[in-house]
Amino acid sequence: MAHGTTQREFLARLDAVERRLAQHAHASEAAPGPHRLTEADPGTGEQWQWGQVWAHLAEFVPYWMAQASHVLTASGGVDHEPVPFGRVKSNPERIAAIERDRAVAVDQLWARLQGQIAALRAFLSEMTAREWAARGLHPTLGVMDMPHLLDEFLVGHLEQHAAQLGGLASG
Repeated sequence: MAHGTTQREFLARLDAVERRLAQHAHASEAAPGPHRLTEADPGTGEQWQWGQVWAHLAEFVPYWMAQASHVLTASGGVDHEPVPFGRVKSNPERIAAIERDRAVAVDQLWARLQGQIAALRAFLSEMTAREWAARGLHPTLGVMDMPHLLDEFLVGHLEQHAAQLGGLASG
């Protein structure tokens, strides 16, 4: 899906996922208890509680935007040798941020995430066709063009976690 996704489509998807996340944030007073866990991650078997999903949502957007910016800057926004970028799920800073913020009130995490989504919207809106052609080299996923990177780590990633929240909320 990512490789053919246009800038306009990413922006529309971002708007849609922001609305879904807002609904979950405003319904968080009815959040599932700590005994409820997400479906297991296919790669790691990892399962999360409601607060862990929100903590991760509030930590990954700035990280991956910085990584996408690094790919654009280091590559000059042209389609040549892929630029190394990224982290893996076992990254200690990622794990520490999720653990640190898992008990933070959802309204605080949502406020943080809203600003990050606005920054992501601006980032997407300002990308040039030349930048769209940049490629990165992820340590486990290999070479990724910019649409794939945006889908895997930003817009698509937000959608995946919105679906997790929906699954937790519906039981």
